[in-house]
Amino acid sequence: MSTAMNFGTKSFKPRAPDKGSFPLDHFGECKAFKETFMRCLKDNSFDNSKCRLQSKDYLECRMENQLMAKEPLEKLGFKDMMDPPRSQADGDTKP
Repeated sequence: MSTAMNFGTKSFKPRAPDKGSFPLDHFGECKAFKETFMRCLKDNSFDNSKCRLQSKDYLECRMENQLMAKEPLEKLGFKDMMDPPRSQADGDTKP
């Protein structure tokens, strides 16, 4: 009995990442934000929970410069850092 392995029966089909591509910042548009974030990580023993503001700023820069797809910040884990809607911020006072 011959047992030949046939690797051609299943073909691998690569697919794009779920969130799309994440292009490099070739023109350095967000370099200052990246460096601030990286410095924060280093200064805090790479505890990213202490650098959330810097991370948020960096991602906002990337979205503004079309270096990543625009996503609501709430979906990226920053819901607790968002400003409340204007009606809540004013205390819902109605004249």
